Amino acid sequence: MSKGIWISSLASLIILGLGGGGTYFIHRTAENELGGAPLLAVQTAAKAATAAAATKEKKTRKEIIEDSQKRVVTIESGDGLGSGFLYNDQGDLLTNAHVVTGSQQVTVRTLNHEEYKGTVIGIGTDTDVAVVRVPELKKLAPLPVAEGYKAEVGDEILALGSPLGLENTVTTGIISGLGRSFDIDPYTYSNLYQISAPITHGNSGGPLVNAETGEVLGINSAAVSEGPGIGFSIPISSILQQAREWSKTPMTELPAGDGGDEYGTDSDGTVADERDIVAYFYQSLNNGDYVTAYSLLGSEWQSGISYEDFRAGYLNTGDITLGSLTIEEQDDGVLVSVDITAEERRKSGTVYQGYRMSYSVGYENGELKILHGKGKKL
Repeated sequence: MSKGIWISSLASLIILGLGGGGTYFIHRTAENELGGAPLLAVQTAAKAATAAAATKEKKTRKEIIEDSQKRVVTIESGDGLGSGFLYNDQGDLLTNAHVVTGSQQVTVRTLNHEEYKGTVIGIGTDTDVAVVRVPELKKLAPLPVAEGYKAEVGDEILALGSPLGLENTVTTGIISGLGRSFDIDPYTYSNLYQISAPITHGNSGGPLVNAETGEVLGINSAAVSEGPGIGFSIPISSILQQAREWSKTPMTELPAGDGGDEYGTDSDGTVADERDIVAYFYQSLNNGDYVTAYSLLGSEWQSGISYEDFRAGYLNTGDITLGSLTIEEQDDGVLVSVDITAEERRKSGTVYQGYRMSYSVGYENGELKILHGKGKKL
């Protein structure tokens, strides 16, 4: 893609850290107005003695996910939240620099909800990578790393992390592009993998894993805010040497970081998050991930509809295309409005129906939720 096109696209790129309890996208259709309308171990064996032995050694997709999750953590830093993963036997975690910028001590939470204090021992100023040391994690074996990996478009991958604070989340996809490069101040991103696995705020710093071998291919770092299913991952081979140098010789003084507007938020740190939770809602629906979509709804909304009924309302809905998201401040939160076009499968055939949706977004028990929604046909 030409440099000009990438520059023009930067406004749509978001770094995936989660600032100030950030979250994402949308909800279904009108509560009462729309009724039932439709509203994400390399098999390292050398030559196996027999085919049976080789088959036995190869892990299933489920086993790869379970093994990987044990080595993926949630990282809380000041007002930010992201992900990280164990990459060596010293208890060192790889993550994005923008997840921990401005902090020397962070909180690390494991799959078993054990919490530890982590120390940032290395952080990039131009490259969006950092290393956090947690001595208590020495007992865990690190994730295997694919140092000599040659990526190809179509390679199947897994993205692990804590999108919107939803810990231990796994999304699937493929490497959909190679050699992507752009700048998001203050970082320069070069030769990235473009991926189709849905990622969003909170995925930052989580591993991109080969779905066939379980090896780490990269660090999930950015996504296109207006294009669900387009994310970017830093190849592990491009930052591994620097990470190892920090692990061998930790920084004695970290560079200053103001933790400013690095997460794609506006100056008050909230606006982008409210828009994003609505967008993430629809992204989850488009990927058939109804559990995640339902989890983004507030308790009052969930009390009015069971998960089974919620899911059933979307089974005859195909892709949902979003227009521009707008916001309006309210006393009890933010009103997010968007026009959507839903692919609806009816007895008479497939139709494309437009809706104008409005969602009240606010905090509930410290988490951003879609509290209410209404809409009308266009």
